[in-house]
Amino acid sequence: MSGRRDVLHVGIDLGTSRSSISASNGARHVVESYVGWPVDMVAKKVVKKPILFGREALENRPMLNLHRPLERGLIKEGSEKDEAAVRELLKYLISLSSPSEGQRVHAVVGVPAEALRVSRLHLRAAVKGVADALMIVSEPFAVAYGIDALLHTMIIDIGAGTTDFCVMNGRYPTEDDQRTLTSAGDSIDEQLATLIRNKHADVSFSIHMVREWKEKHSFVGQPDAPVSVMVPVSGRPTQIDITNEMKRACESLLAPVTETMLDLLSRVEPEYQERVRQNIILAGGGSQIPGLGKALEKALADVGGGRVRPITDPIFAGSNGGLAIALDAPAEDWEQLAA
Repeated sequence: MSGRRDVLHVGIDLGTSRSSISASNGARHVVESYVGWPVDMVAKKVVKKPILFGREALENRPMLNLHRPLERGLIKEGSEKDEAAVRELLKYLISLSSPSEGQRVHAVVGVPAEALRVSRLHLRAAVKGVADALMIVSEPFAVAYGIDALLHTMIIDIGAGTTDFCVMNGRYPTEDDQRTLTSAGDSIDEQLATLIRNKHADVSFSIHMVREWKEKHSFVGQPDAPVSVMVPVSGRPTQIDITNEMKRACESLLAPVTETMLDLLSRVEPEYQERVRQNIILAGGGSQIPGLGKALEKALADVGGGRVRPITDPIFAGSNGGLAIALDAPAEDWEQLAA
């Protein structure tokens, strides 16, 4: 027991849009995945900090060299500043969990399902000196482990950078059990921005505004009410209707997600396909899009029907699962990191 108290186990869901941490001491925190450094001495005097994170960084972005260092779930390649930003973000998340003085940190970090090999080198470099031992797992597997959905289950984890699929067969998933799509939250944002500009050429808005509109008003199918937003037109606040644009942007996920879901189902052993169809779980921020689950169930009707349900805790499902893995993993599964 004393050995376990000497180690703080943490699960980290390192996301393109948001990153969360769950620790064995009970700490749980979520931070938007932005890191910013003051651009000059005036900015440094105003913000009074050498580095800002999350919402604080986003709100002060005119004064900052702002980085959103994860792209499609991976550390952006070829940018030393982005690599530094990931390292600072990881350091900040672990500091929020308040490890005791001298306590070793063992971190399980979730990455997109098909990015394990590519991410490992970058993450090892980012975590070195921040944690003492590392395990890298796929994000949908971490979600499945955390909710004990380990047999005859499909996880569809819709994040900002990627949508990740994983079929659980009561063992560690193989490459054949997993898929990654780049059709995800960011692609919805980009399409929504394009559609709005095409219809309203004289409006002014930022991608950050678009993300907020999506998170507040997204839907698939029929909306509960028209979607109207306030935007500047020649400097004057003006209300515009974006209902059709929101519908088209959100429903752009349906074709690629449905195709991948059905393809993975077809590869499940025939006698277990019915069980998996009845146990499909949506995770990630995209799991909260109203109407998405029903639309996927409609697609399943053509292959015998099924059930799709959103996860109850989309913010911490990945990091909670990482923590569960960290607490259960044998010593030989950990990669020890020299300082």
